[in-house]
Amino acid sequence: MKEFDADELAKFNGENGAASYIAHEGKVYDVSQSKLWRQGLHMKRHPAGRDLTTDIQAAPHEADVLQRYPQVGILKKEKVERELPQGLSWLLARYPMLRRHPHPMTVHFPIVFMFSTTVFNLLYLISGVKSFETTALHCLGGGILFSGVAITTGLYTWWLNYLAKPLRPVRIKIPLSILMLVTAIVIFLWRLTVPEVLDRVQGPSIIYLLLVVSLSLMVTIIGWNGAAMTFPIERE
Repeated sequence: MKEFDADELAKFNGENGAASYIAHEGKVYDVSQSKLWRQGLHMKRHPAGRDLTTDIQAAPHEADVLQRYPQVGILKKEKVERELPQGLSWLLARYPMLRRHPHPMTVHFPIVFMFSTTVFNLLYLISGVKSFETTALHCLGGGILFSGVAITTGLYTWWLNYLAKPLRPVRIKIPLSILMLVTAIVIFLWRLTVPEVLDRVQGPSIIYLLLVVSLSLMVTIIGWNGAAMTFPIERE
């Protein structure tokens, strides 16, 4: 049976008429006949020509679906770039969902809270209803709390699923996430120190408002780049 290394496997990516091969637990399968692997991309996120052992552990189906397709070879064992601590290896083996789901689950909270902070502050400026501005402060507090959680789980997912490779979306997300968190903390402390900061939109209040609006802009860019990693855009 043919033995593939990573470079040889990558040639069978389903593009330009090539067959679609994937590897799982050392075995290489030809999934070209599957309608779900047309053009070498499964569910718009899993490309052919790669070892998908980790991805399948977090998939909504069992690995035995691969038995429907012919095995065309085996994957050469290569030098392990990193080894997981024994305790973490046990945890991931017992709960495979931890390989992928913590970050996508937690990242929605700071997105909603940061947008809500901007929206409720604008509603206060339009309506003059103080409870809107108070709600904005509460949302900002939630955004700060969950931004820390999202950043932590994001770094974990990046290290675990992407081998901490300096991917372009990650290079954008990390510094911008830190900047967003610092900006949110500054706004939060400013509002606690000067409760009437938005009562009159002039001078420092304009700077405060611009910082609030910037939270929505930053979280949009962060979310877009995260989605680009999870659901890559198909190119013609």
